[in-house]
Amino acid sequence: MPTTTGLTIPFNGLRKQYHNLRQEILDATDEVMRSGQLMNGNHTAEFEHWLAKKNGVRYAVTCHSGTQALETIAAYFFKQCSYPHDPTVLIPSMTYVATANAFARAGWSVHFIDTDFYGIFNYNKIPSLVDYQAVCLVGLYGHELAHYGGVKAWHDWTRKDVAVIEDAAQHWLSADCARIGQASAVSFDPTKNLAANGNGGAVLTDDFEIADFARSWRDNGKYNDYQDPASNSRMSELDCAHLQIKAQHLDTWQQRRAQIAEFWIDKCKDSGIRCLTDESNLHSHALHKFVLDIDNRDTVKLRLFAHKIETRVHYERPLHELPGWFSTAHGPGMLSAASALSRRVLSLPFYPELTDLEVEYIIEQVLACV
Repeated sequence: MPTTTGLTIPFNGLRKQYHNLRQEILDATDEVMRSGQLMNGNHTAEFEHWLAKKNGVRYAVTCHSGTQALETIAAYFFKQCSYPHDPTVLIPSMTYVATANAFARAGWSVHFIDTDFYGIFNYNKIPSLVDYQAVCLVGLYGHELAHYGGVKAWHDWTRKDVAVIEDAAQHWLSADCARIGQASAVSFDPTKNLAANGNGGAVLTDDFEIADFARSWRDNGKYNDYQDPASNSRMSELDCAHLQIKAQHLDTWQQRRAQIAEFWIDKCKDSGIRCLTDESNLHSHALHKFVLDIDNRDTVKLRLFAHKIETRVHYERPLHELPGWFSTAHGPGMLSAASALSRRVLSLPFYPELTDLEVEYIIEQVLACV
């Protein structure tokens, strides 16, 4: 193998991606700037049309971020609740804090639930739904949800008037973009598979009322005559034009991610390292992150850093362990799987611009620790 001395592998490939698409991005930027239409133009409409078709839904409404997409959905369902007290939503504890923040900001009470072996919402630990008005599903790291009982659960919950919502920021490309919830929030954060050059997000739904609410909410409520508190949360024409370019490459990028994941899964066999993307879910996974479940996580992280490979931990503490959310923990051991997993997970650099040499070098350094 060629020498890797001096090799530096950042956690994301944004610089490489821009280098590969630079002229297309610059041409699109010039076209938008020369038009003078910087918001609510043809690029926004065309990108929303592509996104709705990609996800097999009637409506896609873009907004400033995935967090604000989820806030929009949370606000809509809060408005629909007729309960005299604050409605309560079930959320997996192993997720990014934005999932819980979005509902709290909309007025919801949050109840955390434990995860399963892959960090997914554990359907077997769901309490009685009598006291809950919504469930927010999260496909952690890109895991698809239907495989884990999501479709059956969705029908069971909706029959009991429980709103089913997807925080699909990580998993929206899983299982051919099969949507489960009544509304889904997606993200185009720079860390995502389809990455904006700033922030970006969207609400996906088949429900006209939800889509109409989202359109009004992102524009300070003026499209429903200012009936509800709202925000300024539009994506720019530049963002949408850039994402249209990147969308043309998305399938090729996903194929490359799958090749990398398959190579690493094979290399990790019989090593004692568990890949959270594995042979059982590789072909339905969104491939947002490639995460290892490993005994000596911190030692491996330090070794990779010493060998100029940047890694991350998603997430170092589940939400019920964060100071602002202590009060939502419900009894000792109730969220033990999420706590245990958070001490073991390590995310590797994982993007289609990695060279074969870099892919081999990363896993060699991981395996040298076991």
